[in-house]
Amino acid sequence: MSPLKIRKNIVKNVKRIVIKIGSGVLTNGKDKIDETIIKKIVLQTSLLVKKGCEVLIVSSGSIAAGKTELGIKKALTDIPSKQAAAAVGQSHLIGYYEKYFKKEKQKTAQVLLTHDDLSNRCRHLNARNALMTLLSFHVIPVINENDMVAVHEIKFGDNDTLSALVAHLVDADLLVILSHVGGLFTGDPAKDKKATLIPFAEKITPDLQKIAGKSSSPGSVGGMSTKVKAAKIAADSGISTIIVNGTINDIITKVFKGENIGTIFLPSQDKLARRKHWIAHTLKIKGKLILDNGAKKAIMKMGKSLLPSGIAAVTGNFDSGDAVDCVDSKENEFCRGLVNYNSRDLKKIIGKHTSKIEEILGFKFYDEVIHRDNLVIL
Repeated sequence: MSPLKIRKNIVKNVKRIVIKIGSGVLTNGKDKIDETIIKKIVLQTSLLVKKGCEVLIVSSGSIAAGKTELGIKKALTDIPSKQAAAAVGQSHLIGYYEKYFKKEKQKTAQVLLTHDDLSNRCRHLNARNALMTLLSFHVIPVINENDMVAVHEIKFGDNDTLSALVAHLVDADLLVILSHVGGLFTGDPAKDKKATLIPFAEKITPDLQKIAGKSSSPGSVGGMSTKVKAAKIAADSGISTIIVNGTINDIITKVFKGENIGTIFLPSQDKLARRKHWIAHTLKIKGKLILDNGAKKAIMKMGKSLLPSGIAAVTGNFDSGDAVDCVDSKENEFCRGLVNYNSRDLKKIIGKHTSKIEEILGFKFYDEVIHRDNLVIL
């Protein structure tokens, strides 16, 4: 089947869609929100809803809206100023969406999330239940990171990642990312005139991720690399992603007509179970374990758990239950999981047989440092 036919089949059969709208799209490269752009997005989104689709919007723009209200012209660099601007701007941002969706007889809800809301398993499930209930009432959730309270430890880092995690949370069929750039290019189109669009990505490879690192998206937090990372998170959930230029007229309508625009990323053939996806993509990594070749082989080829005897070194400070990366002797990351011992205790037992754990620590909770059920191959 041709890439264009695959694209047409994907957009034809979707029922639940997450649309992420970047600040660069909403401001159109300027210092304030362009209300006419929100109006156009709402009109196109409403058409999807009227055709029977469920839509969730992840929208940036609260800081830009707040800067306008506060009369701030310069870039904000300190966290308190950004938080203040976000607090002022968020009500105006949701007001724009509510104003235009109301004209289309669509109900909206404001949803503000932090990384803590999804990394805590109980709150993760509560967020899912709340969003699914809103959809059952035919409400369009307008979601943003809660920038008023979010600091580094509890931030998603960018709304691209948030949109992919939301897509996973609600079992969406498609993630559409409206960017200031028309998709993934072979280089940075702003700097490389020979850069060409990559319209179709069957699999997100390390080479593709390197290409994304060379491309930028003006006005966004993370550029193209975070968008490809988001596509990978979605792909591991069995969700397709389309990245397009959100400033093009009727861009959402064109996407759902199956036009060959932007870059489409296909879902992974090996969809992760919901809990393993949560471990792989939602939790913040607190440390790193360097494993020997025997341990790597046991995990990758034999489906084994990680034992202390296979660990060569431990870096970072973490507690029992935290997520850590596992790398080989060349620092190649190949899996991650939830540890059964904190970093202080683990450093005492690395390289040791499980029979020695209690003798060294004075207790033994588990033989395994990471049980196979809590381990994800990347």
